[in-house]
Amino acid sequence: MPYQRGGTSRSSGRPMRTNGARPQHYAALDLGTNNCRLLIARAQGDGFTVIDAFSRIVRLGEGLASTGRISDAAIDRTIAALAVCADKLRHRRVTLARSVATEACRRAANGAEFIARVEAETGILLDIISPEEEARLAMLGCYVLIEPGDGAALVFDIGGGSTELVLIDTSEPMPRVIDWHSAPWGVVSLTEHFGEADSAAARLAAYARMRAIVAESMAPFAARLPDGHGTSRRLLGTSGTVTTLASVFLKLDRYDRSAIDGLIVPAEAMRQISADLSGMSLDERATVACIGYDRADLVVAGCAILEAVLDLWPAERLGVADRGIREGILRRLMRNDS
Repeated sequence: MPYQRGGTSRSSGRPMRTNGARPQHYAALDLGTNNCRLLIARAQGDGFTVIDAFSRIVRLGEGLASTGRISDAAIDRTIAALAVCADKLRHRRVTLARSVATEACRRAANGAEFIARVEAETGILLDIISPEEEARLAMLGCYVLIEPGDGAALVFDIGGGSTELVLIDTSEPMPRVIDWHSAPWGVVSLTEHFGEADSAAARLAAYARMRAIVAESMAPFAARLPDGHGTSRRLLGTSGTVTTLASVFLKLDRYDRSAIDGLIVPAEAMRQISADLSGMSLDERATVACIGYDRADLVVAGCAILEAVLDLWPAERLGVADRGIREGILRRLMRNDS
């Protein structure tokens, strides 16, 4: 019988519980286009304490833009990571969990086939969520880090296959979504669309085209945004791109979540780092601490998306969150279970 603690009801998409007792441990699994991430936590006060976590770059969406399908190699990598997650769920005796999949599974012609294979081989039932739910979960997971202030705030999440933007009203304890947008470009899809240029001039030209194509995809949302006159624009980003660039800003030798989560960075400094990286070769980017070869090929696309967001919502400072969809899922599970 499939292990169902990591999944959702296939008919309703709602979290599944394995018994009638109040759960002690909750879990949230986020399978994106590039990463597989798991958090296991227990409720504590108004929040939660993480008791176990897992993260692995699986590149599920590798080649998807050209073939329209998830490749066999990507499926194998991802199922191996999900098997680790299933072991953790069993070991921690998780009784209420939700596992979601995002853009790669939404786009892939064999997305449903992949979901079925994951269930058969790991027991995890993945729920392919809509872009709107993805945006709302990301916001729910990180909104507590938004700077105090008046007027609307913008939260964005640069993923592997898409970028979600959420405009929110923070005048109440629980923020209200004013508007949202999903742009069909993430670090994997944008990188594969443009490839790797072989000269400095070609790299800079490709970077300018990246920014332009992303800006075009965000234009409908830009037209609906308030002008921000008389208020200080507040901006919060959650993604590997913003946490990596923040690490470069701090000149860290290795990634340190405690230094990054909640950091406020001058937007102009992030633009300068992005501009510098965009002119480097792949090998040069790989030598930068906290980028390395794992992120060297994707970081420029992330920089282009970040700059497009900064053009869209020209804030003076950028808040950085090392939290998002998983934390949003956990908060929703615990709230609904209380």
